Amino acid sequence: MASAASAPAFERLAGIRALAESGRFKAWFLDQFGVLHDGKKPYPGAVFALERLAEKGAKMVIISNSSRRSSVTMEKLRSLGFDPSCFLGAITSGELTHQRDDPWFAALGRKCVHLTWGNRGAISLEGLGLQVASNVEEAEFILAHGTEALGLPSGDPLPKSLEELEQVLMLCLEKRLPMVVANPDYVTVEARDLRVMPGTLAAKYENLGGEVKWMGKPDKVIYASAMSLAGVNAHECIMVGDSLHHDIKGANGSRVESAFITGGIHAAELGLNEIGETAEEDTIDSLCSKHGSYPTYVLPSFTW
Repeated sequence: MASAASAPAFERLAGIRALAESGRFKAWFLDQFGVLHDGKKPYPGAVFALERLAEKGAKMVIISNSSRRSSVTMEKLRSLGFDPSCFLGAITSGELTHQRDDPWFAALGRKCVHLTWGNRGAISLEGLGLQVASNVEEAEFILAHGTEALGLPSGDPLPKSLEELEQVLMLCLEKRLPMVVANPDYVTVEARDLRVMPGTLAAKYENLGGEVKWMGKPDKVIYASAMSLAGVNAHECIMVGDSLHHDIKGANGSRVESAFITGGIHAAELGLNEIGETAEEDTIDSLCSKHGSYPTYVLPSFTW
């Protein structure tokens, strides 16, 4: 890991235009929450920037730690005013989990404790060939899609607080149940607030000695899938994201260049109050060193 003194220098950009017009990258991998939108509305200039990027012939892939399927992700983008035809597709943690291509995951068994969403809509396990256990004793593993509810065998969510879900996980730990986390994010931006995501519960479980399979960024699997979809090698693509731990560290690990959007989940840590505001260079350096994540470029927001 690079030290603060030897940390690679990044280039500051006001927008993506110069990078897009240079043709430096054949493929652009884009995070969605914190980059394109905040879950409720697109960020100012994001739709325009995406359309200009498409006109330059860039191959674009959404890579997201969302626990939703890829098709749901594309429909969400459409509903927010983005043109889905601009993208080759979306690769999400939820999609990777649903495909169960990983031999470790496939060998887990069929009965799971299901952590899911309540207010946002429970994640359906249809087509996975899994059975939601009615209690921890019956379960063979934990499947973490959300942080608001415990899935019932009927498929309905039973709302639970984070503290209550942590108590369930303590019972799972006693039984040494492995966990598959279908959304490795710790937090996400939602209408300028931060919402706790499954990665936070998974990190606690792992720190207590539980076994966790992370199905998404920063793991290399999601970047490899995106490169395969776009038909490019690592040196031909760039990752644009707002999370130093997930997007930028993942890009570093896959030898992909990256652009860090400062106005997303790290905005408060960087002392930013408004979208488009510029962060101090020393503050960015300090935060990058803290996470051991080093972007190639830094932008206030995803604009042209």
